[in-house]
Amino acid sequence: MQTIDSTKLIDHTALSRAAVSVVERLCDNEYSAFIVGGAVRDLLLGQRPKDFDVATNATPEQVVALFRGSRIIGRRFQIVHVRMGREIIEVTTFRGHHDDGAPQTAVKSQKGLLLRDNVYGTLDQDAARRDLTINALYLDPVNKLILDDLDGIEDIRRRLVRIIGDPATRYSEDPVRMLRVVRFAAKLGFTIEATSQAAISQCRHLLADIPVARLFDETLKLLMAGFAAPTIEHLAKHGLLEPLFPEAIGAMNDPSSKNLILRAMANTDARIARGKPVTPAFLLGALLWPAVAAKGRDIANTGAHEGSPINAAGQQVLAITLQRVSIPKRFSIPMREIWELQPRLEKCSSKRVKSVLSQRRFRAAFDLLLLRSESSEELKSTVAFWEEQQRLFPDLVGSLPATEIPQRKRRPRRRKRSQ
Repeated sequence: MQTIDSTKLIDHTALSRAAVSVVERLCDNEYSAFIVGGAVRDLLLGQRPKDFDVATNATPEQVVALFRGSRIIGRRFQIVHVRMGREIIEVTTFRGHHDDGAPQTAVKSQKGLLLRDNVYGTLDQDAARRDLTINALYLDPVNKLILDDLDGIEDIRRRLVRIIGDPATRYSEDPVRMLRVVRFAAKLGFTIEATSQAAISQCRHLLADIPVARLFDETLKLLMAGFAAPTIEHLAKHGLLEPLFPEAIGAMNDPSSKNLILRAMANTDARIARGKPVTPAFLLGALLWPAVAAKGRDIANTGAHEGSPINAAGQQVLAITLQRVSIPKRFSIPMREIWELQPRLEKCSSKRVKSVLSQRRFRAAFDLLLLRSESSEELKSTVAFWEEQQRLFPDLVGSLPATEIPQRKRRPRRRKRSQ
């Protein structure tokens, strides 16, 4: 393992004192331990990491024995959460080669997908098992050294996202790795290394084997982290939009629809940068709106539905989308409400102004109308009309903006019957 003096490469004052304390205690108890992954990468890029993870040769049970209040989480691969003051440090045991593991600790599907992976190994094996070279960096904060066996520092210098090992094999083990490659390329402004990129086209169909609930979680990581606009462009470029949102493909090939989607993403990114709240409902609603609008026009032209064409179109688009990504009702219902308000906003009826203004999703729906107006002169006058109505009746405006996250309704607990 190549060792490099870290004092010339990173600012050690930016290290989490909690993470350093975890490393020190593990080392004091004769274990090896390092700060690992994204924190080291961010420090090398001159950025302040949000999270610090630690890797060690201590097993989860040995880690728990050293830190009071720590707990083991995870099934596919176990992680220990160590609480140090207000911080939670994730501690993982060095991973080994899964092919060497016992059946009860390393389980693969027939297609090569890793179902369970609690196989422990050495530092070198752990580095080889990580996803990306830029995340396979180990910082020894005690001796101020960086361990780099896979040229991760060089890839950071060259601004490359590179999969470790054979890309097709690694994507087959966990197809979500393709989404991670795209996410880091978008986040860091890096280029995807050629072989890592080429294997995506032959493996992207494997995302169909991932549970739809997990794909929704991965979608949130892609779109809700402050770099949604470049992420969407990467997904479209590398053919990864189709496995997630097939109904959005046509929109990304249409200049005006693509502009609407990218503006919605960019606006959300800007809000995140300012520390303001955002919700998937508006973002996904904007992403799928062009498809809903197109289907709504088709339904209206054919007279194939007795009710609202937009309502019917929204149901159809969501039905297709939910086969790929499991959008919870707390987001899909607001999405439909935002869509269904669009034709009502377009009518500019003075008689129904107060009714429309008081709708719960008015502000979110108006934000979508505003984005749509950027490619429509006709809608600019509609936007002006509703801006005036909001000035005239400010107290009536629906109280749920595009950025508010609906809260889950919790069921009351049933009381146990007395014995």
